[in-house]
Amino acid sequence: MKSRYQTARKWLIFWTLFIGIGAVAGAACMLLEPSGSIMGMDAMLPYFQVLPFAGALFQNFTFSGIALLIVNGLTNLTAAMLLLKNRRAGVILGGIFGVTLMLWICIQFYIFPLNFMSTAYFIFGLIHAITGYAAWVFARQEDFAARQAEYHHIGENPSRLVVYFSRMGYAKRLAMQAAERTGAQVYEVKSTERTAGTLGFWWCGRYGMHRWPMPIEPIGVDLSAYEHVTLCAPIWVFGLAAPMRAFCMAAKGEIHQADYILVHHNRSDYRSAADEMDRLLAIKRMGLRSVCCREGRYLSQRRVEENNERNCTIMH
Repeated sequence: MKSRYQTARKWLIFWTLFIGIGAVAGAACMLLEPSGSIMGMDAMLPYFQVLPFAGALFQNFTFSGIALLIVNGLTNLTAAMLLLKNRRAGVILGGIFGVTLMLWICIQFYIFPLNFMSTAYFIFGLIHAITGYAAWVFARQEDFAARQAEYHHIGENPSRLVVYFSRMGYAKRLAMQAAERTGAQVYEVKSTERTAGTLGFWWCGRYGMHRWPMPIEPIGVDLSAYEHVTLCAPIWVFGLAAPMRAFCMAAKGEIHQADYILVHHNRSDYRSAADEMDRLLAIKRMGLRSVCCREGRYLSQRRVEENNERNCTIMH
């Protein structure tokens, strides 16, 4: 799968170089000719008189050139260098310097009449900052990947199974941790539709909004052979993820005991999604764990309902 972080990183390199080189060039022109005549800015000096210390700092463009060089020039070029070396600090600095550019332009909005150049660069700063934030989020998400080889007790207990669907990796890691604790075997639900990447996000959102089941690959395990099954699934648009909905529909009558782990981005327990799983599987769940996660980290985990084997009855 194409790395969204690398795509965002390349765009962030573009913005840091574009802004940084432009700022250095502008600063050089101001310092070489402090009157501003090289850039046709000599008529703009009177506008600077509204600023503090105008009599000392803004009688020419020397101070403005130094400030531009430091605030938007060297800073962005430093971030670009770090990004080219694939250092994560460059991602953070790149996003911050997008905000810095917007603040710089806000000063221009205060000094000058509304103009195309200032407006354009404010938009550039906004895109710059958003790109930096996106790169940071994507980097954290990709660092979050769970690898089954890192768990050494999975598969030791043939009577238990953990079933999961995971688009971003949050549910997968929780599934691996659950299987590691109990020695359960692991089975991944795989969709035949596109779920990865940005386009996959929007396609999954369509299924989530309509509460549709999403086509999945045929179930490749004998679910009836396991005494207990743990189902781990994300929440899409405040409801059960469409591939897990399809799995539950296909697995009706095959699972005898189950508990659920639901993964989501806001602080709710999503009992309604668990109730839907009960209904589709025709069972009463033994337990429910609710996990809130965002931006490559788990924010909170809580057991909404304790496991209780006496409460698990098959509804035939």
